[in-house]
Amino acid sequence: MIKTNRKGSYLEIVIPEKWAGLTIEEILKNIYKAPKKLVHEWRMSKDVLLNGTAAKWTEPLKKGFQLYLPVYKHEVQLTEAAFIEIDVLYEDDDLLVVNKPAGLETHPSEPGQTQSLLNAVAYHLLTEGENCELRHIHRLDQDTTGAIVFSKNAFTGAILQRMLDERRIKRTYKALVHGKLSQRKGTISANIGRDRHHATRRRVSPTGQKAITHYETLHYDRKNDLTLVQCTLDTGRTHQIRVHLSHIGHPLAGDTLYGGKPIFPRQALHAYKIQFKHPITEENIEIEAPFIDNPPIFQ
Repeated sequence: MIKTNRKGSYLEIVIPEKWAGLTIEEILKNIYKAPKKLVHEWRMSKDVLLNGTAAKWTEPLKKGFQLYLPVYKHEVQLTEAAFIEIDVLYEDDDLLVVNKPAGLETHPSEPGQTQSLLNAVAYHLLTEGENCELRHIHRLDQDTTGAIVFSKNAFTGAILQRMLDERRIKRTYKALVHGKLSQRKGTISANIGRDRHHATRRRVSPTGQKAITHYETLHYDRKNDLTLVQCTLDTGRTHQIRVHLSHIGHPLAGDTLYGGKPIFPRQALHAYKIQFKHPITEENIEIEAPFIDNPPIFQ
């Protein structure tokens, strides 16, 4: 774990033993893999400090040196804030994890829209006196609930986005599907593409994007003929879990778009756990999102 502190507009990083001998340039380029444009701006502005003074970017660092990065400098909130009650599951200076309710889009889908989770998080940050460059790292469908990660600055956001692309952010879902699955565990590997006959629907298609879903049966409710399934994804395609489980004959309960019966007001899908290493400190983060439907869908 990397020892860090926030010092005003700076992120202070205490150089650990494993980084001794590296230069600032190497840390930003090879370890954090920071955006080139951002690194160039920091270099040109001479805003990066070492032990409180202007840093030499090619000087080998020693254990215990204090590196100051202007991570929180010049950050401006561009998202319009709107008051919507949200459940913040985790928060620090760099990111936060929010439990998204059903019926709320992750971010605005058209100009002028303010009723989204992104707008709600912006309001939450304003009430805490923070004015930062907020961004969502991934999305959930409007009627899917559960954990979503947001970054508070460009540096953290870029690292988290790369971690997502490299599948180093693990998301685990729970779903209620119709019928009893024939296998306790399995993997669905089937490409997903757009449905030409429906604007929002997706379908399994040989010419679609690669999509892999792993599933495991947790409980079968014989009385209602419903199975509680846990899913993890190797890819993050639109409607992936919904399409894949419908494809094998077990659509999500409530998911009328993909063949589910309307026994719930929404598709029974919840992103209940998210796991990743903190992009700055390397601390292991594991967050569980409680079910929030009222009346409850998941028991």
